[in-house]
Amino acid sequence: MSDIVICEFMDEEAITQGLSGFDCFYDPGLVDRPDELKTRVKNARALIVRNRTQVRGPLLEAASGLRAVGRLGVGLDNIDLAACKARNIAVLPASGANDLSVAEYVICTAMLLLRGAYGASPDVAAGKWPRNALIGREMAGKVIGLVGFGSIARLTAKLASAMGMQVIASDPFAKDDVFRAANVRRETLDNLLSLADVVSLHVPLTDETRNMIGTAALSRMRPDAILINAARGGVVDEAALAQALAIRKLGGAALDVFTEEPLGADKGGIFAGLPNVILTPHIAGVTDESNTRVSWVTVENVKRVLSS
Repeated sequence: MSDIVICEFMDEEAITQGLSGFDCFYDPGLVDRPDELKTRVKNARALIVRNRTQVRGPLLEAASGLRAVGRLGVGLDNIDLAACKARNIAVLPASGANDLSVAEYVICTAMLLLRGAYGASPDVAAGKWPRNALIGREMAGKVIGLVGFGSIARLTAKLASAMGMQVIASDPFAKDDVFRAANVRRETLDNLLSLADVVSLHVPLTDETRNMIGTAALSRMRPDAILINAARGGVVDEAALAQALAIRKLGGAALDVFTEEPLGADKGGIFAGLPNVILTPHIAGVTDESNTRVSWVTVENVKRVLSS
């Protein structure tokens, strides 16, 4: 049996070169074969995952020799942290490695939604010329509100400022000097929602943040505001958001994460036909460059634990 099991995709060079001294089993499709995965991890000392593998319950019971879980990313809601701690299993997120990719996604989708012309290609190709209907808005001078002010949000603030945006943020856990150092104005969540042209979410999924952007929060937002969630599924009440978009009580939204992933046709159907929404399959933090960075950070994290 293999020493390290990798059940979701990562940079293959990081495996062949970075883990050359270890017996590795790599199959990015293994996450979809849970029974085989449980067999594979039986004698493994390390498991490397992304966000789809549920590292809890039966999988942990099967992995009796596990010493480390390398997370190709930063979100840990798919990992039972308490159970890992009880078993002395180190949980190793690739902190900081995909910050830039997520921050660029926020800026990119904000620009697309403010401009509003991203869906024009079929009409233009068909000979239509909907020019007057597609006069959008510039980013410069707009207010972006960041809900949560961790490392990704702070980098997003830097990029947004470079685009000429005013940046405000809300985070009950961040200290005042963090806001001062970033030259960002601190606001309460309610004030932020009412002031921002673009609201970007940067919070983990907890009991406190689950459905924090629901009917009440959406009603506080400007009717032409843009909502972006590249943080965690479950933070946004998707049905409430779809309703707000359908009746034009919101200017637009970009969702990269969902309560259910992959997003089933029944759940995704609530967004069908809406012209002011961008849906992507949890790829905000995944680029060619970030995949390399995340993979190598994870390799070094796992090697450090297994070599100690």
